[in-house]
Amino acid sequence: MAARNKARKRAFQILFEADQRGTSVQTVLADWIRHARTDDRQPPVSEYTMQLVEGYAQYTARIDELISTYAVGWTLDRMPVVDRNILRLGAYELVWEDETPDAVVIDEAVQLAKEFSTDDSPAFVNGLLGRFKELKPSLRRGEQQPTTEA
Repeated sequence: MAARNKARKRAFQILFEADQRGTSVQTVLADWIRHARTDDRQPPVSEYTMQLVEGYAQYTARIDELISTYAVGWTLDRMPVVDRNILRLGAYELVWEDETPDAVVIDEAVQLAKEFSTDDSPAFVNGLLGRFKELKPSLRRGEQQPTTEA
């Protein structure tokens, strides 16, 4: 599972970079793939990293809507950029990727929050993704058509 852990971390880094640069995750993913091909020091982008990033890109609007709706007291813009992107990745994997157990998705997101964010972030990430886990059947029923990130 270490490979999946690395894939999630890299997907988070791509989402974070896209957010910081104000560009699409597909653009950043393409940059990472190109750099991996031309720079021996950069490891290749794994298939699972690409799957997570492309999956998030497909449901960007719905994921941001879910986070905005259920993050009590936090608007998406006010949320720390690290937490926002951990939640985006975790929400995508939790709601739309069935091959990974929900508990693993949540634990991995909490670990990313511990590594990259504030002391309060792991509990915040755990609580919000736990809520998504409880609501998962209704979140899927209420899902909109996939969107393309602008």
